[in-house]
Amino acid sequence: MGSIVSKVCLSTDLASPPGGPYSQIVIHEGLAYLAGCTPHAPGSGGLVDGGFDEQARRAFDNLQALAVAAGTDLSNALKVTVYLRDMDNFQAMNKLFAEYMGAQPPVRTTLPVNLPGFEIEIDAIVAAG
Repeated sequence: MGSIVSKVCLSTDLASPPGGPYSQIVIHEGLAYLAGCTPHAPGSGGLVDGGFDEQARRAFDNLQALAVAAGTDLSNALKVTVYLRDMDNFQAMNKLFAEYMGAQPPVRTTLPVNLPGFEIEIDAIVAAG
């Protein structure tokens, strides 16, 4: 089996902490793989108070913080997956998605998921370097 030449794992305190034994960011061959971001606050990791809009904004802010820690930003996102507890929040998510992703948005998949106590999770693959 060959070795992976350029795998780099990163983390940042500017996004919510990981909820398990995984990296927040893995960079390999010019791509940054960003772990699923939830509406938990940086530092304490406590769930953000509020409705869907507040939770979604915190999740997008966490994803942006991971992108910045990888040396890029969400305008360079190539693929984003959004997990929604309630698909009735799709239009509200869509508005925030457009705000965070810019004029040339990435491809996206949106899935309904039974999330444990929060409304949204977002992961991404972003061009880096």
